[in-house]
Amino acid sequence: MKLLLIEDNPTLQTTLARTFERRGMQVLTCGDGERALALWQASLPDAVLLDLSLPGRDGLQVLGDARAAGLATPVIILTARGTVGDRIIGLNTGADDYLPKPFDLDELEARVRALVRRSGGSPDSASAGHSAAWCGMQLDKDNGAVYFEGAPLELAPRELALLRAVLAKPGQAIAKERLTELVFPGESHIQPEAIEVVAYRLRKKIAHTGAQLVTLRGLGYLLKAAA
Repeated sequence: MKLLLIEDNPTLQTTLARTFERRGMQVLTCGDGERALALWQASLPDAVLLDLSLPGRDGLQVLGDARAAGLATPVIILTARGTVGDRIIGLNTGADDYLPKPFDLDELEARVRALVRRSGGSPDSASAGHSAAWCGMQLDKDNGAVYFEGAPLELAPRELALLRAVLAKPGQAIAKERLTELVFPGESHIQPEAIEVVAYRLRKKIAHTGAQLVTLRGLGYLLKAAA
């Protein structure tokens, strides 16, 4: 999922961006109301988180211009303006949801995912049709390569095969037997411990990404964001 975060508070912007990136989303940020619409049009995000008090151009003006330009992206307004009147104005201007500050990050994530589901988007895949992204890593489904922050990860073929398998289902346990079939296709003579060697090497090579390859005894492996 690709989010556009339009928020001028640097601390909150950084906190939200890091939180959502660790939860598998791609986040674009903008702190200026004058540039927000252009970035929105260029990036075509799956959802927009919009502050109202922005320098250069008010958030409601940005939202109104976006709707007038035909941009139907789901929008959640995040603002300290918490009165009923402000909420009505925001919703009438074209917002889909409204969350007053301060807010709970888990609630915000749940609202984002629910909003994207209702709009027909997929909360579990990137907006581009050929790639899936999670925790700063992006899998290009066309060529099978995995990138971290735009740079390709240097992995051996079996390490890459394992990463592709767990990256397809982050946060979900995948059985060791299934991973062995994917990493060593057609090699029936492979010992069960072989996948553990590959997992050990992969774990070291992705340590800098903020993702962890976790061993679950009796279940297999899963990929999760570092705490």
